[in-house]
Amino acid sequence: MTPITKCIGVLGAGQLGRMLAIAGYPLGQKFGFYGNSDDEPSALLGQMYKQSDDADSLTQLVEFADVITYESENTSIEQVREIAKTTPVYPAEKSLYTSQHRGREKDLLAQLGIPTPSYQVVDSLESLKAAVEIISVPSILKTTTEGYDGKGQFLIRDESEVEQTWKEVGGRELILEGFVDFKRELSIVAVRNTNNEHVYYPLVQNVHHKGILRYTIAPAREISEETQKQAELFMERLLDELDHVGVLTLELFETESGLVANEMAPRVHNSGHWTIEGAKTSQFENHVRAISGLPLGDTSPRQPLAAMINIIGETGPIEKALQMPDAFLHLYDKAEREGRKLGHINLIAETEDELYEKIKQLNEFLPKI
Repeated sequence: MTPITKCIGVLGAGQLGRMLAIAGYPLGQKFGFYGNSDDEPSALLGQMYKQSDDADSLTQLVEFADVITYESENTSIEQVREIAKTTPVYPAEKSLYTSQHRGREKDLLAQLGIPTPSYQVVDSLESLKAAVEIISVPSILKTTTEGYDGKGQFLIRDESEVEQTWKEVGGRELILEGFVDFKRELSIVAVRNTNNEHVYYPLVQNVHHKGILRYTIAPAREISEETQKQAELFMERLLDELDHVGVLTLELFETESGLVANEMAPRVHNSGHWTIEGAKTSQFENHVRAISGLPLGDTSPRQPLAAMINIIGETGPIEKALQMPDAFLHLYDKAEREGRKLGHINLIAETEDELYEKIKQLNEFLPKI
């Protein structure tokens, strides 16, 4: 019988690696992290291989690991390509390469028949003006790489703003996307393992403020079976085309004419944190299962409703959460800083009234709009 225990190397040592380890240790797995310092969230949950030490630290992580995964789509492609010569990396290079660039990502979605906003990649003022002529305004100008939590995004409301916007953010490759008139923002988390087994979590509703996810409702209310199946079909196409192993997340807009894909992430995702207490198998455990060659777990909710509230910038009155029944606090051991994700609170409930009452009790963690 093949041993279940695997040594899992994680490129990154933030809160996602931390939660992967917490989910993986009960399965008998072992973890090592490639990070910057002993102060990172994952540092005490496995062997740390510090980038700052010397060039051999990555080699040591690879020698430790049976399989490698990563926390961020901004992970070095060259690094992953080199590691994959000797050690499996999941998700593999194709998923990382595609999701690192918004143009490549949109091209793949379009190729697979997954609706997206209209888009044009631009690299000069002239090409931006031409793209605005095609796409019209309002439209959103984004960096093609390294954008997250609303960073690297600029709204163009009127054609008169084009030249000034280029002066402020141009001089690099960007992508112009048509503005989507949507009812709400949704996302779906899916998982595929090395045996081509697929599982899907229910669609969830996400509420953002200043580009940062503030809370998630799971499952999203009033989602038809047809809409859920449509989202799962999108994910099946992506998982198979990319030969993706692990968790894949797709952010979506719900519009009057159906679902429109926004962006994808080849990793465990903030909008899936509710699954720790809210689903029979969390996204973190299923990612560990997938990259370890284990059968995937049940993704169905444990109870009718769940929510996840992000703790942003300052820790806040966590005693309130600790005193509430069916509230679960997760802190990441990170210093307070404006806009920084410090933790989250999961809630579970039997009814919508009960859930929204619990969210209301924790309104100090929500932005003042």
